Amino acid sequence: MPLSGEAIRLMNYIDDVSVTLRRILTGVATLDDEERAIVSAHLEQAKPSAQDVLNALHKGE
Repeated sequence: MPLSGEAIRLMNYIDDVSVTLRRILTGVATLDDEERAIVSAHLEQAKPSAQDVLNALHKGE
């Protein structure tokens, strides 16, 4: 079954997020412990999360 344009567009967004996460991982090495804790808390509070998106996708099953 061929993918719709919307599905392809969403997959491209996911690729963009992956690139951003790789950049974040690279930057983590430059942070001290306090900065890591602050950035970690910020990521934990970010909404929607990747898990929120996965949950929405799985609801369609």
